[in-house]
Amino acid sequence: MFAHVEPFAGDPILALVEAFNADPRPHKVNLSIGIYFDAQGRIPVLPSVRLAEARVVEEGGPKTYLPIEGAANFRGAVQRLLFGANHAVVSEKRVATIQSIGSSGGLTVGADFIRRWFPKAEVWVSDPTWENHRSMFEGAGFAVHSYPYYDVVGGGGVRFAAMLDALARLPAGSVVLLHACCHNPTGVDLSRAQWDQLIPVLMERRLIPYLDLAYQGFGDGIEADAYAARALAEAGASFFVANSFSKSMSVYGERCGALSVVCPDARQADAVLGQLKFDVRRNYSNPPIHGGQIVAHVLADADLRAMWEAEVAAMRERILAMRKALHGVIGAKVPGRDFGYFLSQSGMFSYTGLSVAQVDRLREQYAVYLLRSGRMCVAGLNEGNVERTAQAMAEVLTD
Repeated sequence: MFAHVEPFAGDPILALVEAFNADPRPHKVNLSIGIYFDAQGRIPVLPSVRLAEARVVEEGGPKTYLPIEGAANFRGAVQRLLFGANHAVVSEKRVATIQSIGSSGGLTVGADFIRRWFPKAEVWVSDPTWENHRSMFEGAGFAVHSYPYYDVVGGGGVRFAAMLDALARLPAGSVVLLHACCHNPTGVDLSRAQWDQLIPVLMERRLIPYLDLAYQGFGDGIEADAYAARALAEAGASFFVANSFSKSMSVYGERCGALSVVCPDARQADAVLGQLKFDVRRNYSNPPIHGGQIVAHVLADADLRAMWEAEVAAMRERILAMRKALHGVIGAKVPGRDFGYFLSQSGMFSYTGLSVAQVDRLREQYAVYLLRSGRMCVAGLNEGNVERTAQAMAEVLTD
C-alpha cells in the first residue's frame, strides 16, 4: 500500500545532532543546533522560569482545554512585549494574537491564513534564510522565491540596495518574510536606519510583511530587538509577526510561541482572529497550558520580569564574549585576514565563511560540528572549547 512513499531525507540540523550524539570522541563540540548552552555546556533553567513554574504548579487549576486562540493573559503579555503596553495598536485592539506551538506553529498558521485569504500571493524570503521557512510556505501551497540579502563577496554585510530594488519590483500583495533581529543563519541584521528605509517601500508597494522574531533579547536587548515590529506598527502597516520564547526563556520543549497580526482597526482584527482560530481548530485545536502560563507569569510579575531581563542580558553577553574569544584566536592564527564579521554579526548564529569541505574536515578530524552552510551556533562555545575550536577552524582555513 505504501510502496510509493519516498523515504524522508531527514532534517539537516537534526540529523547533524544525531551524528554528534553518536560521536564517541570526548572533546566533540556541537555548534549546529540553535540552542543556548551555558558556560558549562548545559541548557540552563532560568531562575525566573523556575520560580514562575513553581507558582503555576502551586496555583493548580483545571486541566481543561484552553480556548482555541490560547490563554488571554499569555496573549496580552505577548502584545505588550512586542509593542509596548501603551502602544496604540494594543490600546485600540488592533492586534489579533494567538498562542501557538512555538514560533514555527505561528508561522504555519499565518501561512495557512494568507493562503486562504490572499490566494494569489507568492512569498519572498531572504537569501539565505532558515531552511524551514521555505518548507513551511511551500507546504502551505505557496511559490517561494528569494530576495538578495547576505553579501558573500562584499565582506559579509547586507546587500541592502539590491534588497530594496528587488522588493520595490514585487507585485502588490506579495509576502515578504523578514528576520526582525538575529538573522538566522547569518547573524547579519538590518540597522534601524535600514529598517526606516525599508518600511516605506513595503507600504508603498502594498506588500505583506511577515516578521520572524525568534531571538528577542539576544541581539541588542529585549526592547531594542522589537524595533522592527514597533516601527512597522508606528508607520501604520498591517503585518504578521511570529515570536518565540524557546531561546529567551530556555523553554524549548514547552513550545511557547505566538502569532500576532496587526490590522487597520479593531473590527478587522476581530475578523482576522476568528479566521486564525478556524485555522488552528482544523490543525491542532488549541495550545497547551503549562508553558504558556510560565511565560505569562514571568512577563506579568514585575520582579520576575526584571530577573528575566537580567538573565537574557547575561546570555547575550556570554555569547558576545565567545565571539570575542573566537575572533582573538583565529585572528592571531590567520594573520592578514579580516575576521571582524565574528564581532559585527548579532545573536546566536555566525556565518563563518567556511566551505563545505572545510566544515566536513572540522567534523571528521576535529569533532567540531557546524552546518555545511558554514553556520555556527556561537552559544555552543564556552571557555573549555572555544580556543580548541578556533585553532581547528584556523587550521582548516590555512591548509
